[in-house]
Amino acid sequence: MHYEEFRREYTAGGLTREMLVASPLRQFERWLEQSVQAGLEDPTAMVLATIDDQGRPWQRIVLLKGMSDGGFVFYTNHGSYKAEAIAGNPLVSLLFPWNELDRQVIVSGRAEKMSLAESASYFVTRPRESQIAAWASRQSRPVSARAMLQKQVQVLKEKFGNGDIPTPDFWGGYRVIPERIEFWQGGEHRLHDRFLYTKGEDDGWEIEQLQP
Repeated sequence: MHYEEFRREYTAGGLTREMLVASPLRQFERWLEQSVQAGLEDPTAMVLATIDDQGRPWQRIVLLKGMSDGGFVFYTNHGSYKAEAIAGNPLVSLLFPWNELDRQVIVSGRAEKMSLAESASYFVTRPRESQIAAWASRQSRPVSARAMLQKQVQVLKEKFGNGDIPTPDFWGGYRVIPERIEFWQGGEHRLHDRFLYTKGEDDGWEIEQLQP
């Protein structure tokens, strides 16, 4: 394959300072709403990057599950690789790749564990099968065969019956409090539009345009 041949022009539209609002969180919500209206398949999918205790970066796709207290919310097993990395180094990065709109949003900030009450409030809204899956999986740990997971799911279905499924104490939410957020809009001839919001000492936001 000739990878250099995969090339296209970005013509979805430009981005100017006048189009931006003062709060990057409000600007993000505006773009997310436009992504939903455009019919993107997974508008809340985001790449989460962490650094482990040996300084090695790792990335994976997770789903944004809300915006609260000035942060981006997702949920995971507290024993997962991502949770263990955050415990050692809470500095993380998020990337929303809205390729169909020639857009991406990059978030740099600090991840903090949410309370059990906050996590439980979300857990009860999950489909029952997803609740059981949270109990069945020791996320990121080795497994010899998928059949073992399926057997554990069946055991849990019998255990819980038709009753309510409690929130696992090893599962919950994280909130990423942003310190920098960049909005990127693709432009023709690789002259992209980039605007970076940086949080100031007074919790206000400064905006500067970056060269592509």
